[in-house]
Amino acid sequence: MPAQRPEETDILVMQAINAGDVEAAVALYEPNACFVAGPNTVLQGTEAIRGAFRDMMAGQPSGTIRVPEVVQSGDLALLLSEWTVTSTGADGTRTTSSGRGREVVRRQPDGTWKFVIDHPTGGGS
Repeated sequence: MPAQRPEETDILVMQAINAGDVEAAVALYEPNACFVAGPNTVLQGTEAIRGAFRDMMAGQPSGTIRVPEVVQSGDLALLLSEWTVTSTGADGTRTTSSGRGREVVRRQPDGTWKFVIDHPTGGGS
């Protein structure tokens, strides 16, 4: 399902993560989108992003997200999100992490929204 409002990109990507649906998650990104996968690790393009989601979803994550702030200017929007995800490590241990993301999304020609830049940990406090 495509995002009809900017904040739905975050909500739908979390739904895809919870469902273990890599392709639904990747469909929310523009072809040359950037995804910050960790410190000094920026992935570009849907193939690289697909790999990151495959790795993440191997841990059967389950999470929640909320988007308390949306700043929109025309066809661009900055989202400020808050999320929590619990997943299983290779050793079977369940861990919970949380963060405050910053995402840039763009309205597509068909009126839907997709990620241009996804920085799940927001680059700081």
